[in-house]
Amino acid sequence: MDFISTTFYFILAIFVLVTAHELGHFLTAKLFGMRVDKFYIGFDFYNLRFWKKKIGETEYGIGVFPLGGYVKIAGMVDESLDTDYQKSEPEPWEFRAKPVWQRLIVLAGGVTMNMILAAAIFIGMAAAFGESRTSVSNPAYVEKGSVYELIGIQTGDRFVGVNDQPVQYWEEVLAPEKFAGQTLTYTVAGKEGRKTLPAPPDILTRINDNKALGIRPLMAPVIDQVLEDEPADKAGLKSGALITAINATPVSDWTEVVALISENPGKTINVTWKYLENPSGSTVDVSKVREFGQQTISEVTPGATGKIGISLLQTLTIDHRRLNPAEATLYGLEQTWKMTVTTVSGFGKIISGKEDFRKSLGGPIKIAKIANQSAEQGLSSFLYFMALLSISLAFINILPIPALDGGQFLLNAIEGIIGREIPFELKMRIQQIGMALLLTLFLFILINDIINP
Repeated sequence: MDFISTTFYFILAIFVLVTAHELGHFLTAKLFGMRVDKFYIGFDFYNLRFWKKKIGETEYGIGVFPLGGYVKIAGMVDESLDTDYQKSEPEPWEFRAKPVWQRLIVLAGGVTMNMILAAAIFIGMAAAFGESRTSVSNPAYVEKGSVYELIGIQTGDRFVGVNDQPVQYWEEVLAPEKFAGQTLTYTVAGKEGRKTLPAPPDILTRINDNKALGIRPLMAPVIDQVLEDEPADKAGLKSGALITAINATPVSDWTEVVALISENPGKTINVTWKYLENPSGSTVDVSKVREFGQQTISEVTPGATGKIGISLLQTLTIDHRRLNPAEATLYGLEQTWKMTVTTVSGFGKIISGKEDFRKSLGGPIKIAKIANQSAEQGLSSFLYFMALLSISLAFINILPIPALDGGQFLLNAIEGIIGREIPFELKMRIQQIGMALLLTLFLFILINDIINP
């Protein structure tokens, strides 16, 4: 079942992103009167396709190989490596017959559409969900073995600043653009006072190695509901109680409570908890409960599934506000810009060797896994992933590499500068070399996905 869902969300993500990209080329080509012979999502190598239909002068189809897509524009050197058109003089509807500035717009159409899609997703999410920010007054929970434990940040520390700049929200602390910067330092306040700690230059690689960020706002183990006739209810635990230890092992986060309880199905455990009478309707003050609450140790026997019948009370301090259309648009555009800068900076760190090239690259297998994981976390998470992937696709395609949009853009720009066409044989050779390099790179990334899952 996991394989089916992973495949489904991978195909869904690729289908949307590739359709948007190729639609950018298609619409701009049509705008300038170019004939579009094919519009394919997925490649139809060896004429293998799921579906095709010719409407007007264009054949629309879905190829068997879900590795991208293409738009075949008449008179253009492209992925098909078709040379038949070269036997005749340029026709008015052909790509090669159009002014350089029109050709450049068509070549940039795919990248532009991917950026528009990312911005539309961010704007739509902002309009639908508003803006939520988690205050840094919520202390940190640091996972064992994470890069943040290595840095020296401890559970219970509170963030004060990042890169010597004061912060108010966790979203500022964990902003993606911070990881892509040349240097990264955290200032925290805790039991040892205030301290500034540098992050390792390859922090993204280390996070990828752990397959988790390793830090988040601490979720104090305060009980919300106690289900009737369940083990916790029979042992006398109350709503609003703060669990401080399980079998004498101190706990500070809800996940620790869940882990320790689930390890003892059917076995009696000692649950240490504190309780402070709270006026009806008022918010539970964790610090007051911890300091002034009456301590009780109860014997509880988890059921066969390792549960005792309690749920978590949300105690995080979160600021949430709805955004009007203008605010949502501005917020979405700002997010798009930040993620674009992050993508470019992250690529720079990989090229400079600050991040591990093999562990930082993600191919179809890794993308499929992330697509499925983000979908499991909810619609907003999947849409966020789609927006990031769309920006990444735009950036990769604009690189001046033969066979990519950026390589084609460069060749046509050179033709505009020198005032004449580059010899067809040379352009075809460049395209062939580019295709070979891309296929080699794809094979490397695919193998890398398997070796570094």
